[in-house]
Amino acid sequence: MMHHGHRHGFGAEEEDVLGKAYDRRLMGRLFRYVRPYRPQMVLATVLLLLVSILALAGPYLTKLAIDLYIETGDFTGLWRIAALFVGVLIAEFVLRYGQGYLLQWIGQRVMYDMRLGLFRHLQEMPISFFDRNPVGRLMTRLTGDVQNLNEVLTSGLVAAFGDIITLAAIIVIMLVINWRLALISFVVLPLLAVTTFLFRARVRVMYRLIRARIARINAYMQEEITGIAVVQLFNQQERRFAKFEELNKLHLDAMLKTIFYYAVFFPVVEIISAIAVALVIWRGGASVLAGTLTLGSLVAFIQYVERFYRPVRDLSEKYNIMQNAMASSERIFDLLDTPATIADPPDPIPLPSVRGDVRFNDVWLAYKDQDYVLKGINFRVRPGERVAIVGPTGAGKTSIASLLTRLYEVSRGSITIDGIDIRMVRQADLRRHIGLVMQDVFLFSGSIASNIRLGEPTISREEIEEAARFVNAHHFITRLPGGYDGEVTERGSTLSGGQRQLLALARVLADNPEMLLVLDEATSSVDTATEALIQEGLAKVMHGRTSIVIAHRLSTIRNVDRIIVLHKGRIEEEGTHAELLRRKGLYHKLHQLQLLRLRTAGS
Repeated sequence: MMHHGHRHGFGAEEEDVLGKAYDRRLMGRLFRYVRPYRPQMVLATVLLLLVSILALAGPYLTKLAIDLYIETGDFTGLWRIAALFVGVLIAEFVLRYGQGYLLQWIGQRVMYDMRLGLFRHLQEMPISFFDRNPVGRLMTRLTGDVQNLNEVLTSGLVAAFGDIITLAAIIVIMLVINWRLALISFVVLPLLAVTTFLFRARVRVMYRLIRARIARINAYMQEEITGIAVVQLFNQQERRFAKFEELNKLHLDAMLKTIFYYAVFFPVVEIISAIAVALVIWRGGASVLAGTLTLGSLVAFIQYVERFYRPVRDLSEKYNIMQNAMASSERIFDLLDTPATIADPPDPIPLPSVRGDVRFNDVWLAYKDQDYVLKGINFRVRPGERVAIVGPTGAGKTSIASLLTRLYEVSRGSITIDGIDIRMVRQADLRRHIGLVMQDVFLFSGSIASNIRLGEPTISREEIEEAARFVNAHHFITRLPGGYDGEVTERGSTLSGGQRQLLALARVLADNPEMLLVLDEATSSVDTATEALIQEGLAKVMHGRTSIVIAHRLSTIRNVDRIIVLHKGRIEEEGTHAELLRRKGLYHKLHQLQLLRLRTAGS
């Protein structure tokens, strides 16, 4: 896990956490987001109080109408009270509208701020964090969980506060009108308490299940869409569908159970409230006949009893909303608290330009605890020198690239550029000087030009085209529909692997870094003609730049000055191509293997 201070780190079980409905620590943090909107919040609360008071005026006006005007046959008085009643209803409507609008407005602003905070935090997380957290789960944090938090503001806390005030006010009014009758109507309260408690406990368990199951559906969908080509090629549609159907069914079952509990709970509350009303009519009716209670008071009382149960029902729903929201905020704050393990130094050394003198000094790297992939690596690349790093799969070649760009942090030892430890500079400054050429090029949605420029406004259209011409990409770009302004589909699926690599070269050249890091993966299959174009473009870009080529195919390293051979995380041998072949060591063996492979492939 990332950090052990929490009850549960940011990991797989966190879908299962369902805490209290009100957690002071989390609430405190949540209200930090509300702080900028305090005036609006205060106004919303005031409006809520006014709404609660107006809502309780109705039954009292009924009492006055019956006792003062209907019993005495005073028509003018009755008209006056009817007009007052309408006035109260209109005022209540206006205030409710204002209060609802305000709360939603605050909720949306808070969600906006929170999403920005989360996105910024995710952008700063180290790559190792994404190795451990699936995309689907992080997406849920940014969308579903933030939405749940909005519920706290719009229908949770403030509304619950309003319900509690309404309940208290009703109790007081009933006691004032007739305390004996009030006590009789409270007889059913223990019954109500037990029902609500049971309902809450059941629904709470179901909510936890629903959330865990929807998370599984999301993860499965993500996987399915990403791997759809494999599914179709291996005719696995039916099997994968059956699995999805099973997950979907589990979610449906949990949902239906919840609906069942709701369907039972609300009618039960209605029955309890009906019992209370019956008791009031029976006792109160006797009092009216005996002349100790006015008819108006009895009618008002019945209305208050009915209104008493509305907030009770509401509160049990609010409880679930709050619980959901607390679980969501727990997960969001867990994510925000996960520290970016690779952070910029407090007072970074500026790095305006570099000569490109790279040194690895006794570098060790472990992705997990003592499991070292690099063990005591020492080498130096002089300014302008072109060095290739080769070795069998799993020798640790790619790790060297990840360390130099600080996507991962060295476990022991240090890496310096021009004598400056790369941990002493800002990550952005370090990466500005290193151009990365990858075989599996990631293209963003947008035009070809915007993919070469990558949003850097200082790069002009002329420079983009010049870079593309220089690396032999101009020719194929002009033949595309729309040319440089042609849209790239998601991940560039309409371009061939070779075309994407040429774009990668143009992208690096337009950025014009002093150093070059070339990741040459063995998997990329490119036709011979394009291969020649790429090699030529690469040679041009490497010329005069400190270049480190991480090579899987030995054909890529024809034009380098020196070769370093890695094996099982250590440097096995180094020298020029000719020297290493003469030495008849590991490089010679790798070379023979690749030649053999090429011959068998060619025959």
